[in-house]
Amino acid sequence: MKPIRPALGAAALAAVLTLAACFGPPSPAPSPSPSTTASSAPASTSPPASAGTTASGTPAPSPSSASPPAPTTPPAAPPQPTTAPAPPSSSAPAGEGQLPEQTAPLTLYYIAIEDGGVSGPKVGCGDSAVATYTEPVTFRDQVGPSLTRLFANRSREIGESGLVNVLYQSTLKYLGGSFDGTTITVYLSGSFFLGGVCDIPRAEAQINLTAIAAAGAKRAEVFVNGRPMADVLSLK
Repeated sequence: MKPIRPALGAAALAAVLTLAACFGPPSPAPSPSPSTTASSAPASTSPPASAGTTASGTPAPSPSSASPPAPTTPPAAPPQPTTAPAPPSSSAPAGEGQLPEQTAPLTLYYIAIEDGGVSGPKVGCGDSAVATYTEPVTFRDQVGPSLTRLFANRSREIGESGLVNVLYQSTLKYLGGSFDGTTITVYLSGSFFLGGVCDIPRAEAQINLTAIAAAGAKRAEVFVNGRPMADVLSLK
């Protein structure tokens, strides 16, 4: 009969080796892969993204690239004034631009009652408008000084000439004027105080002819307190 000791010894040796493999020292840990290292690294090791860079590394949009705000509605234009412009001040010359200073007599018109147009233009109730002259006066705008002198005369009779001033009781003031080369436009304020119906055309003649002579105009348009003089003097 064949002995079995060697066979048993071989089986026992295999069992010992198997147990040694199970309880031996632990094998070293495998080296981490690059992806594992990146995911397990502490957050503080990653550099912070700059203000102009997104997490993906592309530049962040600048404030100027943002959508512009919707345009606002512009404010409405201020309403235009509806009041009529005031007449020019008395310091403005009747002609265009600044007139040169000069010295000359002023021409003032008074009335020759019932003269019938012999001594001057026929006006009123068969009367004449007669030109008179003052002493030399220095001026730039002759219209203002001429009408101001005419309105300042508070005498009805003009010396011993026989001429009459029908405006002696009126309270008129020269405000200003303009001249377009043909027509002298005059602005006055105040009131008329006349002696009768025939004084109306006499007063108009004194004012119109004095303004025309001063400006070298062909005709005159006179406004009193913003109204045409003819309307102010109308009896209607």
